[in-house]
Amino acid sequence: MNDIPSSERPLRIGTRGSVLALAQAQETRARLMAAHDLPVDAFEIVAIKTTGDRVTDRPLKEIGGKGLFTKEIEDAMQRGDIDIAVHSSKDMPTMQPEGLVLDCFLPRADVRDAFVSLHYQSIADLPQGAVVGSSSLRRRAQLAHRRPDLKLVEFRGNVQTRLRKLDEGVAVATFLAMAGLERLDMLHIARRAIDPSEMLPAVAQGAIGIEWREGDARADALLRRINDVETQQRVRAERAFLARLDGSCETPIAGLAEVQGDRLRLRGEILRPDGSEAVAGEREGSVADGVSMGVDLANELLGRAGPDFLTLA
Repeated sequence: MNDIPSSERPLRIGTRGSVLALAQAQETRARLMAAHDLPVDAFEIVAIKTTGDRVTDRPLKEIGGKGLFTKEIEDAMQRGDIDIAVHSSKDMPTMQPEGLVLDCFLPRADVRDAFVSLHYQSIADLPQGAVVGSSSLRRRAQLAHRRPDLKLVEFRGNVQTRLRKLDEGVAVATFLAMAGLERLDMLHIARRAIDPSEMLPAVAQGAIGIEWREGDARADALLRRINDVETQQRVRAERAFLARLDGSCETPIAGLAEVQGDRLRLRGEILRPDGSEAVAGEREGSVADGVSMGVDLANELLGRAGPDFLTLA
């Protein structure tokens, strides 16, 4: 590679400024350093505040959905202010801005949701009418479907903010991603990890995705060495499923692809926003057919659900 990053011309890594986002950027930097035998000063981590980070007192659907966590970062990359961007893949819209590529993924961490509570061990232990907080419409719909007696409230903020809200009694339980807790070295706050058979996770949960400018030979050469192929295969199938469903933060959709050898199993679920009905299915086939399987499964679920299934009443 002719254009090796150095302290004089470091590779600029764009990220949100949260503790978790910075941990993900640091993991990306560490993997690039190891793969290319480069020093730490060959990279610069650039924290960028997004709309989703600035506006924390309103539901995401009221201020624009998933792109709120990526737009400012992608704008910075298109301007040339940063060279690559590190994202939680589950936050990424299914459509990429023109000229940007999302095809590098680090090895996927734990895909499961974590049940977090100061007083209760599991969803089953929650008393009738208990208040549960979550900013995820997917989690709220899944919980309402399984426990319609519970009261569900909006619950945004970082891990520390959500724990404070639990301590203040705003809710008695919430959910976080096991992968995020692991990256923050905070697995101890999870009462238990919820098996996907009980609560299917968000599409691409646990996968760090790295975005770069199309045609940037330096970024391409650097990222190719750290891309985890199995994670890439899984996320592509899940995102194809999501894209066909036109998924956003306003639609409760769950999906998980798993790979064994050259076989891929994809499970998907869509729910009415109030949790009153859920439609689920799965596909299994060749890894090479993962994207088409995602589209096919989405078509099946849409056909079974009928029009307006995902529309709020």
